[in-house]
Amino acid sequence: MTRTAPAAPPPTRELRRTLGRAGQYLALAAYLLFLALPFLWLLSTAVKPAKELGSLHPAWIPDQPTLENFRQAFDEHPLLRAAGNSLLVAVAAAVIAVLVATPAAYVIARTRGRLATAATGWVVVSQAFPFVLLIIPLFLVLKNLRMINTLWGLVLVYVVWALPFALWMLAGYVRAVPRELEEAAAVDGAGRLRTLVSVTAPLLAPGIVVTAMFAFIIAWNEFFFALVLLKSPEKQTLPVVLTHFLGAEGAADLGPLAAAAFLATLPSLVIFALIQRRITGGVLAGAVK
Repeated sequence: MTRTAPAAPPPTRELRRTLGRAGQYLALAAYLLFLALPFLWLLSTAVKPAKELGSLHPAWIPDQPTLENFRQAFDEHPLLRAAGNSLLVAVAAAVIAVLVATPAAYVIARTRGRLATAATGWVVVSQAFPFVLLIIPLFLVLKNLRMINTLWGLVLVYVVWALPFALWMLAGYVRAVPRELEEAAAVDGAGRLRTLVSVTAPLLAPGIVVTAMFAFIIAWNEFFFALVLLKSPEKQTLPVVLTHFLGAEGAADLGPLAAAAFLATLPSLVIFALIQRRITGGVLAGAVK
């Protein structure tokens, strides 16, 4: 008579927890690698010489890396001037959008009635309109204001375009602030404006930073409005200048284009890297307050 082997003991709770955590980290690493692949391939293309760019079997790591593509990109196109224009437009649009959206989001979040309902409906509906339907009215309005082919006209467009998102984001942060803090400030004699500036706004710092960051990135990467509204070469933004790397027949100067596109993506990555810690610190500071 054969004896069956004793059953293996069930895994302990600590082992299951360790395996589950390892699986989560593995899935997160795979997701991050998936997101990083386009950026890594862009960097690889930017440092490849011309003969490797035309290879039928491209490799991730170039045999002879070079910075010639970066030199050619700066020599043939006004990248620095375009980057300065994009930086001015994006920073101004982000700052103005946050300054306008913060008190408006406070009113929407703290008001119950038709005004809050209409504002919320406008936020939702405004996101459904395609760019093509908006460009003609915007062009006519800016023409009457004599702001066609001006950077500040483009700033105005970006502020209007970013406001619905900024209102939606900041209204959610305002609702998370306890009303008891504002009621205590009112008991001490503070008015609505003083309460917003001294009590609510410091607790909204993480939300304001996040909203400004996204408004900046939207304005930095936007192409369609900048292409239509800016005609002078010296006023064009970076996304528009990147199209100059395409020839008359649509053939791309691949190496310099990859180098310029790589440089254009760096500000967004730097902003995310710098602000990430400040967002966490702001949340903890708001919780302590």
